[in-house]
Amino acid sequence: MTRFEYEAEKWNGEKVKGHVDAKTKVEARVRVRNMGYKVISVDQVSPIQSMSGAHLQSLRLQEKINFTQTFLTLNKAGLPIIESLIFIEKDASSRQVKLLAQEIKKQIIAGYTLSDTIARYPNIFGQVYIGLAKAGEDSGEIDKTFERLVQLLRKQEDIKGKVIGAVAYPIFVVLLAIVVVLIMLMFVFPAFKDMFDQQGKTLPFVTRCCISMGEFLKDKWWIIPIGIIVIVTSFIYLLRWEPSKRRFDEFVLKIPLISDLVKSAAFSNFLTVLQIAYDAGIPIIECLYLARTTFSNYVMQDAIKISIKKMQGGAHLSESLKAANIFPKMILFMVATGEQSGRLGELMIQCVQHIDHELDVIIDTIGKLIEPILLIFIGGIVCFLALSLYLPLFQSYTL
Repeated sequence: MTRFEYEAEKWNGEKVKGHVDAKTKVEARVRVRNMGYKVISVDQVSPIQSMSGAHLQSLRLQEKINFTQTFLTLNKAGLPIIESLIFIEKDASSRQVKLLAQEIKKQIIAGYTLSDTIARYPNIFGQVYIGLAKAGEDSGEIDKTFERLVQLLRKQEDIKGKVIGAVAYPIFVVLLAIVVVLIMLMFVFPAFKDMFDQQGKTLPFVTRCCISMGEFLKDKWWIIPIGIIVIVTSFIYLLRWEPSKRRFDEFVLKIPLISDLVKSAAFSNFLTVLQIAYDAGIPIIECLYLARTTFSNYVMQDAIKISIKKMQGGAHLSESLKAANIFPKMILFMVATGEQSGRLGELMIQCVQHIDHELDVIIDTIGKLIEPILLIFIGGIVCFLALSLYLPLFQSYTL
């Protein structure tokens, strides 16, 4: 990784300077743009020689929650930042959290502020965390800011758990079915081959196919792990390659129920960040920039760009969100009501609660639909294998 210093311009014309860590100058410019800034210049400083480049890796969500919660508790107890970081460095159960606390401690001792130090690790903390930490330090409300961050991280963990719970069961059942089919083809059908050959009759087409496939897989078994590796690697690559990722994102948003699941989870994260950033005192357009980073779907990201441009032109938040043409009418109505009544933060909390309830309903509905679909899927596989195995026996009895 290499360090780049940048000069950029905010939406209101204010110029800012800072530094980001990236592999190339192009990637550094992209990172600055993702912060919501207009890039003026980006210049390479020097490769990072600190522990961050050699040892620090991205934290799991639970590790990030533990780090933030522990730091908040110690800070509220009156411990100075350095002592809090020393405690985390010695007491944390995760090696990555220990290394992170040690590195942040070094940077602060060297003269950096907490928010500037956090900003040096965008791959670990993310732009939302960095933006809120900066706002909290500037306003002198670091405790409240870290409370908001803990709330946000726990909310993201909750949504992640709900989505994983909705898809984990069907994925497990499908994988189990594939394993059973492979065992049947590779070991059961070849065992019956000699008995079928003794009958001296032509086997049904499906039985011949299953036996041939089983013999091929038993002889070329190494194709299975190679095939799995190729498929998984290709899938990951396609999800990271922007053109294919865009096509996939467009396709997902057209699937009934799955589209609702993706949108509700995305809206819940988006509105939570928007509300927390707004309560932290961040200007509303910068709140929109931060909230936009929660969208991983390219279609939704492009839609929010329209909202940002609309707001830059002087429109209200509700009008800007309406221009994106992706938000439910209920959210738009509540945001507009909040703006008119001066209770925008309060009504955004109600929006989040409304979306969370819809997300629970969608997940429950998907769960109820998946059970009969999986039953039909497993039943079809069992019937196919059973017929393939017993058709020759039925044939011999009838002749």
